[in-house]
Amino acid sequence: MKAIIPVAGAGTKLRPHTYTQPKALIPLAGKTILSIIVDQLVEAGISEFVFVVGYLGEKIQDYILKKYPHLTCHFVQQSSREGTGHAILLTRQVVKGDEMLIVLGDTICEGNFRDLIHSPVSQLGLKKVDDPRNFGVAELNDNGSICKVVEKPQIPKSNLALVGVYKIKETEQLYDCLEKNMLEHRKSHDEFQLTDALQCMIEHGVVFKPFKVSNWFDCGRKDTLLETNAILLSKYKLAAAPVLPYENTIIIPPVSIGEGCNIKNSIIGPNVAIGDNTVINYSIVKDSIIGSFSNLYEVVLKSSLIGSDANIRGLSQSLNIGDNTEIDLG
Repeated sequence: MKAIIPVAGAGTKLRPHTYTQPKALIPLAGKTILSIIVDQLVEAGISEFVFVVGYLGEKIQDYILKKYPHLTCHFVQQSSREGTGHAILLTRQVVKGDEMLIVLGDTICEGNFRDLIHSPVSQLGLKKVDDPRNFGVAELNDNGSICKVVEKPQIPKSNLALVGVYKIKETEQLYDCLEKNMLEHRKSHDEFQLTDALQCMIEHGVVFKPFKVSNWFDCGRKDTLLETNAILLSKYKLAAAPVLPYENTIIIPPVSIGEGCNIKNSIIGPNVAIGDNTVINYSIVKDSIIGSFSNLYEVVLKSSLIGSDANIRGLSQSLNIGDNTEIDLG
């Protein structure tokens, strides 16, 4: 069993942060989006990973090799972003016919992954949503199998969204369908979609069962990323974790504060994640994510996403600031 994690996307909905930082490495509840995914799969028993990298891929590779030296990791380059189907097809020579678990690099969801890995049939992760038009959508037949999948339908016939988790036993059939779609130039929404290849497999008799996830966290936009950060901070019970006594500072849990931070004369929390080696003085920060090696002085932040190596002085209420930024609001 190999886990395939596509992380080649540019993360345009999270700019300016993704100009200098891959979306998968944005800090979240004391970890990164990517480390939450990898840790979850390692806990379920997977030790071999294939990362499809592209934009800022060297940062992904450096991060994985440093943090997970005990894992067997492969890195496949996707030079042109032509969709998830194209990304998965590039892994064919690495997978070599093994069963695979595909987890999209911005997908954080909860379910019994150990059971999923050992499932005797292929499965697709599903979750009911209010508006499925922005997702791949699955339809079920009377015996509970998946009979059709469509990418972002204008008129959905189901509210079961594909959450970005795919257990595939028939890997050669998947690659054949991906290759067929590429040769026939079959695209949906101007990209080669994994969803179209899955539909091809269904039409050729492959059985897919639903894998129902209990929670599905959206990490694609600033507002939903902050909401996910707050939920995971509480879930990881970081409120109960020991917090260093910072000078003249009040900590309102749940918070996650990285190593080497210097915080004085401030109020931090609730729902705040701070990266390593950040300096905060005379500030109030709530419901925010602050990157590493940043400096905040005399600011009031709420519902803010601040990148790494940012310097902010003055007074603000809600910011969306990328890496290597310097702002004086005084």
